[in-house]
Amino acid sequence: MSDAIRAETVYVGDEKIQAYRAVPLGAGPFPGVVVIHHLPGFDESTKEMVRRFAANGYLAICPNLFWREAPGASPDDASAFVRGQGGIPDEQIIGDVRTAADALRGLTGDDGGPAHNGKVGVIGHCSGGRQALLVATALPLDAAVDCYGAFALEPPPAASGLKMTSIKDRLGDLSCPVLGLFGDDDKNPAPEEVDRLAAILAEHGKSFERHSYEGAGHGFFAPDRPGYRPQAAVDGWRRIFAFFDQHLGGKRLQVQEAGV
Repeated sequence: MSDAIRAETVYVGDEKIQAYRAVPLGAGPFPGVVVIHHLPGFDESTKEMVRRFAANGYLAICPNLFWREAPGASPDDASAFVRGQGGIPDEQIIGDVRTAADALRGLTGDDGGPAHNGKVGVIGHCSGGRQALLVATALPLDAAVDCYGAFALEPPPAASGLKMTSIKDRLGDLSCPVLGLFGDDDKNPAPEEVDRLAAILAEHGKSFERHSYEGAGHGFFAPDRPGYRPQAAVDGWRRIFAFFDQHLGGKRLQVQEAGV
């Protein structure tokens, strides 16, 4: 499997939502992944994740959830503005992720580009982890990955200025299996909140594969932040690709099934 990719900024849907897309250079068909950026915004580290998925045989796209509120602004400025407004409404997030997923499903290969295999997963870190769970309760998805999603069960403290609400009453509507990756030293979500999340999903009969890492706190996947924990991040990426390969039909799973 080649790791050659094409990555670029695109505009998708009727509203021409700004998004960053990366695709393998090959016919496919390939599975799709929507990457939901964290509260710091549509930044370079998130775009690197999009490219990583493409290099591993996925059609990947990240919609800029802040494009309406701060068009043309830098990620830092856009994030600051959105924080000041209390965040992005949940229904708007759901709509933009739906548009991004539909853009992946629309890649048929008829134009000479790669084709989609019909399956779409979603992944998010921090606030994006909460939003990955959120959209999986509202959209027909095939797999979701929640990387230390904060404030899924309880709203953030009033001092934060964020207006997120609990999504625990939505969790019975989850459309797909969920992989959750967390740090034992995290405060948002703390291990006790992750325990509650697991219990709620179990009550609803939902598939929830959970892994927590000793010595890791919030943001352990981010190599440009003090909380980066290489061992946890490497193992986390391994689990992410194994999970998506299993539920989305990734190329590596096809290779294994063929006995190569």
